[in-house]
Amino acid sequence: MNRNGIRTKTLTVVAVVTTVVGFLVATVVTRDGTLLQRPPWVAGLLLVVMGGLVLWLARPVRHHLRSGRRTSVDALRAARTVVLAQAGALTGAAAAGWYLGQLLVLLTDLSLVANRERLLPFGLMTVASLLLAGAGMLAQAWCRIDESDDDRPDDHDD
Repeated sequence: MNRNGIRTKTLTVVAVVTTVVGFLVATVVTRDGTLLQRPPWVAGLLLVVMGGLVLWLARPVRHHLRSGRRTSVDALRAARTVVLAQAGALTGAAAAGWYLGQLLVLLTDLSLVANRERLLPFGLMTVASLLLAGAGMLAQAWCRIDESDDDRPDDHDD
C-alpha cells in the first residue's frame, strides 16, 4: 500500500484502460447486429450501496482521528478500512470505464431506437460507478493521518 494512498491519476488510468476494453468488447459484440444487454438495475443499486458502506465503515476512523483521543479504534480495523476504501475507489473507476466504453458504442449508432433506449441505463451505471469511486476516495481521505498528526504526542502516553 502506498503511504499516500490511491491517487486520482491512478483512478484515471484504470478508467481509461477499462473504457478502451469496454469499447472494444462492445464493438465486437454489436458488430453482427446484436444489441448490448441492458445492465441490471440491481448492479447500479449494489454500486451505490457499496459506496455507502465504505463511507459508513470509515466514519469511526474519521471520528477517531478528529477527536483528541487515540484509543477508540483498533489500528488493524483502521488499516482494513483504508484498504476497503482504496478497493472501492479502484472498483468504481474500473466499472465506470467499463460502462462508459459500452455507452460510447451506443452513441456511435443512435439511428437505432434500441440504442437510444439503452443510453439512460448505461449512463446511470456510469454515474453509480463514479459515486463508488468518489466514496472510496473520500473514505481514504477520512482515514489519512497527516504528517503533523504523526509528530504530535498522544495524550495517553504521559
